[in-house]
Amino acid sequence: MSATIPRGNVQGMFLVRLAFDVTSVAANTTAERTMTVPGVRLGDVCFVAKPSLNAGLGICNVRVSANDTLAITYNNNTAGAIDPGSETYDVLIVRPDVPQSALPARVPGF
Repeated sequence: MSATIPRGNVQGMFLVRLAFDVTSVAANTTAERTMTVPGVRLGDVCFVAKPSLNAGLGICNVRVSANDTLAITYNNNTAGAIDPGSETYDVLIVRPDVPQSALPARVPGF
């Protein structure tokens, strides 16, 4: 596999703290839930910290699905539904200084 190293810098990073009430995630499945986050844009890279532990429930993906909308995919690895309820999440948003479409798809040596 070959690739190129993307050039560019981080335009900005910011931390947002949001209350979010996750609806029930069915047994042995994944489910994407969205929340409004004013200011996030397509191409931003996001990291989420869930404040508590729910046995069998994990976060397997975070993405900006549309401007002002963050999508979090939860996976439930149990035989029953899990409803984590309302919590306050910390979201780190990293904004590149070049559009995502301008970044090369490959990194050399891989």
